[in-house]
Amino acid sequence: MHNDPMVMEKPAAKKEPRVPRNGVDTPTLLATINAVAGQPDLAKFQFRAKSRWISGTHSRSTMADFFGAGTEQSHGMAYQADSDHPAVLCGSDNGPTPVEYLLHALASCLTAGIANIAAVRGVTLHEVESTVEGDIDLRGILGISDTVRNGYQGIRISFRIKGDAPAEKLEEIVMQSRDRSAVFDVLTKGVPVSVAVGA
Repeated sequence: MHNDPMVMEKPAAKKEPRVPRNGVDTPTLLATINAVAGQPDLAKFQFRAKSRWISGTHSRSTMADFFGAGTEQSHGMAYQADSDHPAVLCGSDNGPTPVEYLLHALASCLTAGIANIAAVRGVTLHEVESTVEGDIDLRGILGISDTVRNGYQGIRISFRIKGDAPAEKLEEIVMQSRDRSAVFDVLTKGVPVSVAVGA
């Protein structure tokens, strides 16, 4: 008489509860993703900046409120950012140039994504550092050449990242952040921009 060997079913692995990681409130992040997935109207946001000329090439922008999650929202405080040209470009150097803010926006958007994605994947980050470079030819801005574009001709960003995951996984996290970055999307795909003038 032949008896079938007893088959022991392996108990299903118990999922560890999500915990905050890398300074990211992972449970709230995942709850937000689920809420937006169930109510797409919550995904409609409008960000705003108001800018005022001060003198010369110096201006100051204020970011105080925005629309999001179905209602008007306010930052905890009104944030301000000064912009100017350095002396070599006939400014007073009261702040970074507008194109430097663009580099900052790219770096900070990608870095925020890296922190969020790593947290969701259960990876603890030890260090994330990036360097962004943009090449620009002033002959376009100064109207010297009609064939030279006004903006950057190329932008490069490189990351140095350390965490408790293999290098391949850390690189995957960076690339996933690139694929989900709003600023990378705008820079690489373009966006319609209208300019209106009022009295």
